[in-house]
Formats: sequence, C-alpha cells, structure tokens
Amino acid sequence: MRVLMLVAILFAVGLFLYRRRSVAEKSPPAQLTAEQIKQQWRKLGFFCELDDQNRVWTLTGSRAGLLQFRDLLLAYVADPQHAMQSAYQHYGPYGSLEVMTWPSAGFDSQSIRGTLKDLARLAGLVETKLAAAKPESAVLIRQEFAPDNAYTLRLDVRDDYFDPASADRDRLGAATKRPDPNSK
Repeated sequence: MRVLMLVAILFAVGLFLYRRRSVAEKSPPAQLTAEQIKQQWRKLGFFCELDDQNRVWTLTGSRAGLLQFRDLLLAYVADPQHAMQSAYQHYGPYGSLEVMTWPSAGFDSQSIRGTLKDLARLAGLVETKLAAAKPESAVLIRQEFAPDNAYTLRLDVRDDYFDPASADRDRLGAATKRPDPNSK
C-alpha cells in the first residue's frame, strides 16, 4: 500500500513539474486583432501579468473590475469539473492567468492554485481587501492565503474609469483611461 501511495505521489509531482516546465510565454492567438484583445481584457474586467523576477502576479483594474476576479474564482469553485486535482482553466486573451485545483494553496510562475475551499477563501480575501482599498493603491495577498509561498498576488486598484486593456502596454500601446461619462 505504501509503495502504491509513493508511486502516486511521484506521478503527481512529475506531472506538475512537466506541466510547469512546458508552460511557455503566452502570446495572443494569431487570429485575434488588437481590438479583440482589448475587448477580452474589458470582458475579464482586469489586466493580469506575471513578474517572475519579483515573483508577483499583478491584477490591474478598477475595484469593480478586480471584483470580477473574485467572481471568476467563485465560478471556478462552483464548476464540478474543477473538483479533480490538477483541473485548471486559463483566462484572459493570452490565457496567461491560470487557476488550478491543487492540494496546497499558493501562487507560482504557472498558476494561482489551491483546493476549491482555498480558492473560495481567496475570493473572500480579495473581496475583503478591496472593500477598504482606494484608487491608486495596491493590495498584497500572500501570507493570509499561503504563508510559505514565494509569490505574491498584487491587486493594483485604479479609478472607476480605468480601462484594463490600456495596461497591456507591450502589445497594445500606452496606458490610457476611459473618459469620465460625467464630463460630457
């Protein structure tokens, strides 16, 4: 019985390392235009990027946009297909944001992961932290989600008129803001 358990653990670790090694920089599918990419960021509600050098996942958006990350996590948890270990789903126009079902909570260069209970707890942390966040501030989540984690989740809170597509400087150009509808 112990040998079988050891083999299963080694297989799971091997699978995780294989997937982690095979993940390359995500680029937009060739068929997506710049306008389609912008629309996908806007639909997601926030821009996301990974900084491996500083070990930070940064989600940039208005408070309402960042709350869509909370909603994304809750929808992930509610989907029965994600109950199985190693289940995952990619988000955003490049598929760079990955949420994964895993036995231990954490953030790494591949994904935001944890048990379904952990991911629901992360959704609650995001909601609680954003309730007190002011525009142009940053919220950091690490210790309260996964104390032994090397990566941090940074929520970069912008004003209500922030366009998440504008944060995609590398592929779409300089950052801009949506016009204030009250200024017309």
